[in-house]
Amino acid sequence: MNDLERFRTEVRDWLAENFTGEFTRSRGLGGPGREHEAFDLRLAWERHLASAGWTCVGWPAEFGGRGLSVAEQVVFHEEYAASGAPARVNHLGEQLLGPTLIAFGTPEQRARFLPKIVAVEELWCQGYSEPGAGSDLAAVSTSAVREGGEWVITGQKVWTSLAQVADWCFVLARTEAGSKRHHGLSYLLVPLEQEGVTVHPIRQLTGTSEFDEVFFDRARTPTGLVVGAPGDGWRVAMATLSFERGVSTLGQQIGFRRELDGIVAEARRTGTIGDPALREDLDRAAIGLRVLRAHALRTLGEDAGPEVAVGKLLWARWHRRLGELAVRARGAASLVADPELDEWQRLFLFTRADTIYGGSDEIERDIIAERVLGLPKEARRDR
Repeated sequence: MNDLERFRTEVRDWLAENFTGEFTRSRGLGGPGREHEAFDLRLAWERHLASAGWTCVGWPAEFGGRGLSVAEQVVFHEEYAASGAPARVNHLGEQLLGPTLIAFGTPEQRARFLPKIVAVEELWCQGYSEPGAGSDLAAVSTSAVREGGEWVITGQKVWTSLAQVADWCFVLARTEAGSKRHHGLSYLLVPLEQEGVTVHPIRQLTGTSEFDEVFFDRARTPTGLVVGAPGDGWRVAMATLSFERGVSTLGQQIGFRRELDGIVAEARRTGTIGDPALREDLDRAAIGLRVLRAHALRTLGEDAGPEVAVGKLLWARWHRRLGELAVRARGAASLVADPELDEWQRLFLFTRADTIYGGSDEIERDIIAERVLGLPKEARRDR
C-alpha cells in the first residue's frame, strides 16, 4: 500500500467512525438548490470536522490547514462525497476567501480571519454581482469612499449565495470616482451585522431562497480591511474566481455520479428505462461524466488561467441536461408537485441556473475564444 492509498484509508475510516448518530440525518443533504436542508445540523457537522483538523485541508499548515498535496486533496474530496456526508456550509470561506487572503492578505488580516474560517466560527458570502453587472463584473457600480479610518459603502449586490446566514461578505466596490471597467475597484471585507446592511432573500423556482439581494446604505468597514492595494480589486477578485475551480470539483463529480445513479434507478422504477432514446441519453451522460473527470484531473495543479472557463462550461451544460433526464425518467408524475417538489423536480428546476451562475455560458465562451483561442475581442459598450 502506497502513501496515497494509506491516506485514503485514513480518510475513509475517520468518516466511517465519525459520520454517525445524529449527523447521519444530514446524509446527502445540502448543496446548490438545497442549501436550506438541515443547515444547523450541517454546521454542527462541519465544526466537528474542524475539531479533528479536516477543514481547509489544502491550506499550508502555518495557516491552520494540513498542507495536503493536490493528489491528497482529490482523495479527501472523493472520499467525503462517497461517504454521503452533507454539502459543506463554509465553502465560500474555505475555498475562496481563505486562499485569497493567503495569497494577497496582510499578516493582520490572515491572523484575524483565517483561524475563524478553519474553525467554522464565521461564515462568508461573495459580493460580486449587481443588477447591472452580473456576468459583466467590471461594470460594478457599488461605491466605497474613505471617511476617517473607514470605508463607507453604498450600493446593491444580487445573487449573493447564503448572505442570510453569513457573518461577513467580501465585496468588490468602486473606490476611485470616475473610474471605469476594471480600473479603480477594491476588494473589501465587510461585516454584515451592522446598520446600513439589509439582506433580502430571493425566492427561486424551487421555492427555496439560497440567493439574496444585499443593500449597502453607508455600511462601514475599517480601511485596513481592503485586500491588496486600493484600486487593485480586479486582480484580487479574478484570483478568487480561479480558486473556485479547485479540487473540490472532483467531490462535486462524485455527487453528480450519485444523482445519475439515482436517475437510472428512478427510470427502472417507473419503467421509462424501456425508452431507447432515454437509455441512450443516460449512457451519454455517463460518458460525459468521465470527460468531466478527465478534464478536471488534467488541469489540477496548473496555474489558474482562462482554461478554467472550459471546466465550468462543461459541467454546467452536463448538469443542466442531467436535470432534464431526471424529469424524463420520472415520467408524467414529474409534472405534478404532490404536495411539494420531489428531489428530481427540484434538480430539474435548479439546474436551469447552472449555465448562468458562477459565470454564464456566454461569458465563458468569450473567455475561451479570446484568451485561449486568440480570436478577436467582442465589441463592448463602455459603461
